[in-house]
Amino acid sequence: MYKYLNKVNSPEDIKTMSTEEIDLLAKDIRKFLVKSVSKTGGHLASNLGIVELTLALHKVFDSPKDKIVWDVGHQSYVHKIVTGRKNDFSSLRQLNGLSGFPKESESPHDIFDTGHSSTSISVATGIACGRDIKNEDYSVIAVIGDGSITGGLALEALNHLGYINKNVIIILNDNEMSIDKNVGGMSRHLSSIIRNSTINKMKDEMEKILNVTPAGNIISKTANKVKDSIISNFTPQNCEFFDSLGIKYYGPIDGHNTQEIIDMLKKARTKDGPVLLHVITKKGKGYKYAEEQPDKYHGVSKFDIKTGVKPSGKKSISSAVGQKLTDMASKDDKIVAITAAMPSGTGLNIFEKKYPDRYYDVGIAEQHATTLSAGLAKNGMKPYFAVYSSFLQRAYDQLIHDVCITKKAVTFLIDRAGIVGNDGETHHGIFDLSYLNPVPNIVVMAPKDTSELELMMDLSLEINQPVAIRYPRGNSYYLEKGKYDKINLGEYEIIDEGKDIAVLAIGNMVKHAIEAKEILLKDSINPTIVNSRFLKPIDEELLHRILKSHKKLVTIEDNVIAGGFGSVINKFILDNNYNVDIINIGIDGQFVQHGNADELYKILGLSPESIAAKIKNFKL
Repeated sequence: MYKYLNKVNSPEDIKTMSTEEIDLLAKDIRKFLVKSVSKTGGHLASNLGIVELTLALHKVFDSPKDKIVWDVGHQSYVHKIVTGRKNDFSSLRQLNGLSGFPKESESPHDIFDTGHSSTSISVATGIACGRDIKNEDYSVIAVIGDGSITGGLALEALNHLGYINKNVIIILNDNEMSIDKNVGGMSRHLSSIIRNSTINKMKDEMEKILNVTPAGNIISKTANKVKDSIISNFTPQNCEFFDSLGIKYYGPIDGHNTQEIIDMLKKARTKDGPVLLHVITKKGKGYKYAEEQPDKYHGVSKFDIKTGVKPSGKKSISSAVGQKLTDMASKDDKIVAITAAMPSGTGLNIFEKKYPDRYYDVGIAEQHATTLSAGLAKNGMKPYFAVYSSFLQRAYDQLIHDVCITKKAVTFLIDRAGIVGNDGETHHGIFDLSYLNPVPNIVVMAPKDTSELELMMDLSLEINQPVAIRYPRGNSYYLEKGKYDKINLGEYEIIDEGKDIAVLAIGNMVKHAIEAKEILLKDSINPTIVNSRFLKPIDEELLHRILKSHKKLVTIEDNVIAGGFGSVINKFILDNNYNVDIINIGIDGQFVQHGNADELYKILGLSPESIAAKIKNFKL
């Protein structure tokens, strides 16, 4: 079925192939990718778009001696196939299986672990600096997308790399689409380069035709002046921006013309100083559905190849947030929504459609999004920044310095908190309770379900200071346990009254605690279940009551234990001299691998069954 792919078990097998054979190999790889990812899920469109570029890289360079650094890394599937891992693709993103991102522990060809954007140029520059200090001889290549290159870290790296003039090759993979459509000045600049290139190519073709005859040659010389005038007035110079940084620009290059890419890579390899190759690719190439809707096929679950990905009939928590914020904005014209290149992922595409004038997509720029929100709050607006938990880590200084010190009324809607599943270490949101906990002036909430999340969003409008609401990835769910009245600031909720032992759970873990109690009741253990929906402020009145009436206490959180919710309760107990036994259930000092969320909960001891077993042992 895969005539040419079957011949490839290492990069060495590509080096002996002709261009024509590599093109046939590319077709095999696209078929393989669609078939494989349809069974496991994963990042499809980005990998379909980068096939020829990846093969050309391995044709020209000698990996792992030459260092290929992948930005974000979700487009590294072809690289993994070529470097001896094609037989492991049935385990892609599965527990103990092949990672969906580059992983140093997985292969020497994976030069650096990545999962967040805009990192590759910094990493490549550091490797190149080390190479030169050690007098080593090899090429360093950073592969970065047109969305990622707009990130502040990438721009900082470009600025430094041009200044120190190190031999680094930057491959700008321009498919005009990161996850959602790109925004910003850099995106416009890259688009103008492409337009400029098209005009120049038209000019070259016109000259070839006109120069065939003497008369045409005269016409050509006259017309040239007019064409040059038009081009200089309406299009920028291709290399102006990068040249100003000290980086040689070449392009645009057809990213699906294997020979052209190979020729340009060979040329770049001989140049002194940093070089940027601007490569134009089509995201989703070779699979009709992915070409037509690349954003929908960026990250997919299992699907049928013939019919494509079918929309889920279930409403996600993210879309519930987007709808709720849109409803709130219909009643308050000061509400503003901000995203860092994730409108669909955070549900803010719903807000954008109804209130485009109060919606800002800042691109991959979480730091700017946070300080922009502070500026909006300063001017009397009510900004809501929806962001993934692991991505907000990138704006920690801005959160402290620009928002919390002066108590700017910014609300952070923290999506993908806790365990997110198959994307693994770089995407689990298991640190937010801990990194928000020590910061003064910010209220931190975590709802038990979608209904309570909406109530918390209502409450945020009444709080004139920074607010963070963290919630998990997944479909909307409703526990129908406890009350759904208006929430008061810092107020916990007793879900189920018991005796002797009290379980204080926060956020998504309330659901697990309720399910654990059903298991424990079979053993005649009847714990009190508390929905501890505020990390800060805590409900001191309820805590005093619980600690006076219960001999044992359990805290549960889908966050690292160090510095998290359990730490807050431990401190309260110590400060108030209570003599109770306590255990903290959470993630104990580790990065969490990729895998199905339910599998990971079991491994981490956070499944309802695991929690019940720990409480039973604690009770005994």
